[in-house]
Amino acid sequence: MRRLLLLLLIGLVVSVTSCRNDFDFESKTGGLEFSKDTVYLDTVFTDIGSSTYTLKVYNRSDKNISIPSLRLKKGTASKYRLMVDGMAGQVFEDVELLAKDSMYIFVSVTAEVADVNPTDFLYTDQILFGEETNSNHQKVELVTLIQDAYFIYPGRVQNPDESYTYDELNLGIDGNGDPITIRGRFLEESNPVNGNELHWSNTKPYVIYGYAAVPSNKTLVVDAGARIHFHAESGLIVANNASIHVNGGNSTTAALENEVIFEGDRLEPDFSEVPGQWGTIWLTQGSTNNQIKNLTIKNATVGILVSGNDGTSTPSLTLENTQIYNCSNVGILARTGNIEGKNTVINNCGQAAFAGSYGGSYDFTHCTFANYWASSTQTCIILDDYIETETGEQIEALTSANFKNCIIYGSSNLGLSLKKRGTVFEYNFDHCLIKFADYSNQFANNTLYQFSVNPRFVNCLIATNSTVNKPDFKDASNNELIIGEDSAAKGTANNIYSTFNDILNNSRSGATDIGAYNWITFE
Repeated sequence: MRRLLLLLLIGLVVSVTSCRNDFDFESKTGGLEFSKDTVYLDTVFTDIGSSTYTLKVYNRSDKNISIPSLRLKKGTASKYRLMVDGMAGQVFEDVELLAKDSMYIFVSVTAEVADVNPTDFLYTDQILFGEETNSNHQKVELVTLIQDAYFIYPGRVQNPDESYTYDELNLGIDGNGDPITIRGRFLEESNPVNGNELHWSNTKPYVIYGYAAVPSNKTLVVDAGARIHFHAESGLIVANNASIHVNGGNSTTAALENEVIFEGDRLEPDFSEVPGQWGTIWLTQGSTNNQIKNLTIKNATVGILVSGNDGTSTPSLTLENTQIYNCSNVGILARTGNIEGKNTVINNCGQAAFAGSYGGSYDFTHCTFANYWASSTQTCIILDDYIETETGEQIEALTSANFKNCIIYGSSNLGLSLKKRGTVFEYNFDHCLIKFADYSNQFANNTLYQFSVNPRFVNCLIATNSTVNKPDFKDASNNELIIGEDSAAKGTANNIYSTFNDILNNSRSGATDIGAYNWITFE
């Protein structure tokens, strides 16, 4: 009896469903709607795959339809790639779409400069819905800009197991005597593909994979207007007795035509301000005569890492008109460094804008050390004279840390962190605007922070809360650190130090302003 009932039930279900037409599909061309009529895939470098972009297709009708043909106009020769209903390809047939439903098409591209229109470097194609011979066919345009570039990457050798062994740079040995290596290679003066890799011009961008290293006794020269892009876990190393000279200049247009820019290789707008996309510019112990002018560093882990100095009294690194933004760790991290900076601007760093760690010698004039990273523990400036080791603390003298006409201000309460262990800890702040809102009075008896009586603070403006001595930045969250008309920094600098134009090449005259920007009217 039970078997009979089961058979009757199955028969009833089959008879009911056989009468339904929900999943009958009508072959149809036309009548579709799209989330956009043109998919713009942002700029990519030649032979480097793009991100994946989405197009949404809508069936607004009351009928299930089958699109007889969905394909790229250039067919299998197209450099674009589609993903439709989980299937990758360039040509699809009988694509089903339920009534009142929608589907996603995912689009990506990998193309060469040889594939593009030579007048505008655009690579284009179309997604066709239906055959072109059908008057009801529809289309969506695909457009992307392909940039040619110099590519610098480590060599590799394929192993028997089909894995690869890459060129590596030797960074020394660890505590166990084992070598410390990193994937990368030395730049060459006569590279068979790139030519002289120690001279980076502005003719086309450079894309770095792994770490590019400047050999000992060589100098990397970077021309004004050069654009350098670093892949993930990549960067630049300047070896012992080597140098880097970045020769950027002042720009007169929004294109920043003379500024040198170091940033990641993800060119989509969604990645334009994302921290930690690549490694660092690493000035190793003994690198010398490093000169940086009009350089913007964006979205690194550490903007500039300075490991020691060259052993002379001359600064191993000089900075002019340098901007460092969106570092997931520190803007400038120096250990026993010797740095001189003018018109340096740093903002949005995970730990600190500038960290002068393990002693050293530093001199900054008319600089803006801001930090609006979304964390209560970040700060603007850290100065200390020690490092922690397995055997305990090691101390190195902070022989000088001079800050003249500088803004030190961020979103956290304390813009300054001073940690002294040794006997030589020389620091001076002259006509600086410093945020130090010690609401809990935890530093009230700390002699390092006695702003009113400590002679190491000369005519400094202390922002003890969020309403007094404000810098009045234009838009700090977007790295616009020009001061406003109501800024406490306006007209309060010591003009003895104001002997050079500001970071925008505006003249400093009369009563000058604290920070890298002299006040001007802005929209």
